[in-house]
Amino acid sequence: MTKPFALSCGDPAGIGPEIICKSWLERESLGLSPFFAVGNFEDFKGSDSNGLCGAPIIKISDPAEAKSKFDAALPIFHIHNGEPTVPGRPTLDGAQCALHALEIACGLARSGDAGAVITAPVSKSQLYKVGFRYPGQTEFVSERCGIARENAVMMLAGPSLRVVPMTTHIALKDVPSQLSKSLIIARAKAAHKAMIRNFGIENPRIAIAGLNPHAGENGNLGDEEKLVMEPAIEELGAQGFDVSGPLPADTMFHEEARSQYDVALCPYHDQALIPLKTLHFFDGVNLTLGLPIVRTSPDHGTAFGIAGQGIADPRSMIAAIQMAATAVSNREKYDL
Repeated sequence: MTKPFALSCGDPAGIGPEIICKSWLERESLGLSPFFAVGNFEDFKGSDSNGLCGAPIIKISDPAEAKSKFDAALPIFHIHNGEPTVPGRPTLDGAQCALHALEIACGLARSGDAGAVITAPVSKSQLYKVGFRYPGQTEFVSERCGIARENAVMMLAGPSLRVVPMTTHIALKDVPSQLSKSLIIARAKAAHKAMIRNFGIENPRIAIAGLNPHAGENGNLGDEEKLVMEPAIEELGAQGFDVSGPLPADTMFHEEARSQYDVALCPYHDQALIPLKTLHFFDGVNLTLGLPIVRTSPDHGTAFGIAGQGIADPRSMIAAIQMAATAVSNREKYDL
């Protein structure tokens, strides 16, 4: 039986606690799997000390309590003592709480006490002030799972599009030198396995976007497609993978084109995230591939500017919880 999911609070000065509470309020109408929040109990209290946005909350000291409490109140696994954080005003104590919650949530999933980890948004600039030394939560989670950073792959997914950026948080000028045949093959294989393990797609179709305009226009607008990408795609095809490309990126994200593949691999960050966020700004999910645990995250930031106003949209958090449930279920059937 699947254990309740652990939702790390994110930066408590952001909208993390609010969207977690709002997700709990939708538990029955959307049939959400049981979950519990990890963080400071005080940060989930509303003005009436009950719970944010009218969600009743209850403090738990053991994740095993979460499932029996979930129907009546949002369980909070209290791991950080401190004064409640003021929404929109990030502090070092809040950053420490966010880091502690992330660490605990990952540990609970690794130990089997939580069925999956869903991470609320953090402020990396705040985390760096308390000793965080990772590009993002993905790299932190992968290390805690014993997986090399380069083997933990970021996928962004929505109802009509899934994308994998082959390079992530690097300058655009550095992308061509990082885009190697081995990287493309590794990312394609990770995406292929993820489609089976997490989505139950047994014969996934992978489309690879070109780096240059018009996919290089036969070498006239850049030669990375001919020198690096085409050899990688040919080798993948020879190994039995259903891979197409390199395709012109400006024509591969309209509705008809998207029906021709299950996941798109893009050479650089914005090439993947712009179409995903255009189509699924409110229900896009960040899913980390290559981990022994299921980890998802809403595809947005802390939104300090609207924190505490009760207007934060929980759809991406809800989608992250739902995608985690889908991945957990499919891994039981298809895990390789």
